[in-house]
Amino acid sequence: MNATILYLMGLDHEKLTYRFSGRDYRLTDVFGKVVEDVLA
Repeated sequence: MNATILYLMGLDHEKLTYRFSGRDYRLTDVFGKVVEDVLA
């Protein structure tokens, strides 16, 4: 769901990362997927 909300705000959830303890993290981790069935 988070990936879908970011998509609607015009952000690419796969490129939105932050660095913590020397590792890049994504808000949607590796399982984020845009759910297009809920988009109208």
